[in-house]
Amino acid sequence: MDRDQLRVHPDGAVLGGVFAVLLAFTACRIADTWGGGYWQFGCAAGAVVCGLALVRRRRRASAAAGGLAVATGAILVSWYADLPAEPGPAMALALSVLVGSAVSTLPAVAAGAIAAGGLAVAAGSLLTSGVPASALPPVTMLNAGGWIAGVTIGLSSRLLAARNRTIAGNVRRHERLQLARELHDVVAHHVTGIVLQAQAAQVLARKQPGRLDSSLTGIETAGTDALAATRRLVTLLREAGDSPTPHSEGLADLAARFDGPAIRLRLPEDEPDWPPEVTSTVYRVVQESLTNVSRHAWQARSVHVTVARNGDAVTVEVSDDGAPVPARHQNRRGAYGLLGMRERLEALGGTLHAGPRPGNGWTVLATLPLPGRREHR
Repeated sequence: MDRDQLRVHPDGAVLGGVFAVLLAFTACRIADTWGGGYWQFGCAAGAVVCGLALVRRRRRASAAAGGLAVATGAILVSWYADLPAEPGPAMALALSVLVGSAVSTLPAVAAGAIAAGGLAVAAGSLLTSGVPASALPPVTMLNAGGWIAGVTIGLSSRLLAARNRTIAGNVRRHERLQLARELHDVVAHHVTGIVLQAQAAQVLARKQPGRLDSSLTGIETAGTDALAATRRLVTLLREAGDSPTPHSEGLADLAARFDGPAIRLRLPEDEPDWPPEVTSTVYRVVQESLTNVSRHAWQARSVHVTVARNGDAVTVEVSDDGAPVPARHQNRRGAYGLLGMRERLEALGGTLHAGPRPGNGWTVLATLPLPGRREHR
């Protein structure tokens, strides 16, 4: 069993308290109306189903199936032994939780089977109701209402998760199309260098044969770089579904066009000689970060953008001084835009960290290693 299965979820204590109250209420009501120990069987069966509802995240299908089986057994025993009607309030709530959890997460066939089983249990409560057929028994109404609530909540959660997956897939497809357009530019960049050096080699072969070896070495290096760059981009296209986007304008132009807080831009002093896939990825990280500032940090007064080379890696940091981000919203800020950035950086061997700053504001920090390059002659 992994750590997630052993973790105590925040709703567990609250739900357990509700179950305990319902079980105690049911026991008192049965003791007052039926007398004796008639409450013992129903409360014991209800406690078992409630326990399965509390540990449902470990094995949702098994927990739901077990709860339905216990409920079915409780109905049959209650009917045969003339005991109080089942399932009681606590068991009905537990079954609603189990059915909703199964419908929201299990595969369609299993989710449908659990939902059908829950409906059958609700209908089976008619056996123990002791009410004329012309009236709908309260215990059946209780269980039917719990089943409807569980299925409705489960389906809503399932549809929301499917919507999120669809949006994420659209983001990846959009980036993949952009990569297809850039692949031509990146390859052309390297191939042009190879052609120029090959032309220079022809001249050297006629006029300075002694320098031909160095020129051929440069051609070999340029070809190796072209192959490596192409492989990196194709890996992004096939696996990450993400892509850098070519831009003729620089970061300074991007900052000048930004319609938002004042930007303090720090760039390398010299024009960096980085591979095209690196420079375009840097641009996209800054662009996406500024987009998130304009959408989510409307109270920010300034934005700091720093691009620097630290050894064999490029770092990009974008931070703002907007209002503090509530903990429940931290995972939503720019989630889909940063999804593509993170996958691209990881595919190129880099990392992306995004989160609130101490006090207030938000920071995006990207690190992208530079591929090994030999000096061209």
